[in-house]
Amino acid sequence: MLVLSVCCVAAEYNTTLDVGDAAPDWGALVGTDEETYRLSDFGDKELIVVVFTCNTCPVAVDYEGRMIALQKDYNAKGVQVVAINVNTNDGNDYEAMKVRAAEKQFNFPYLYDETQQSARDFGATVTPHVFVLDKDRKVAYMGAFDDHRDESKVENHHVRTAIDQLLDGKTPQVTETCQFGCGIKYHD
Repeated sequence: MLVLSVCCVAAEYNTTLDVGDAAPDWGALVGTDEETYRLSDFGDKELIVVVFTCNTCPVAVDYEGRMIALQKDYNAKGVQVVAINVNTNDGNDYEAMKVRAAEKQFNFPYLYDETQQSARDFGATVTPHVFVLDKDRKVAYMGAFDDHRDESKVENHHVRTAIDQLLDGKTPQVTETCQFGCGIKYHD
């Protein structure tokens, strides 16, 4: 499978959103728990970590454990991980997502957007592609989860560092990094 590192300009690496922009509301998306979620449903949370991911990208799969750990570690601090799958190719349909979420015991909502509009609105290009939203639901960080697909080789924990700085009332020192993973399979 082709792994992409997509770096463009608008923000530095995102042609749609910039840090400080209001996060797009993705509307009503169904989760693997069969509940419907909107961005506004998480109004009581301090921060939201939106991760565009999928079932079949090897890079996205490598990050599932880190997403579970992130939710566990920061849940009591009011941080909510929300994963969104916009891919519609084999292995990424809603039923396959439900199986994957149960197998991995996801502790966060895993939403399906077969229209792909949420990813287009956020400017997501790969899976995984991460957006940390502050209390005002503005983009505070976007890009890669961390700096290495192999968890044992990670040196820079981009998302965790941004979360810690935001929870301390500071602006993240690093607000954008180059995302890497498998290209989102947009249909036109």
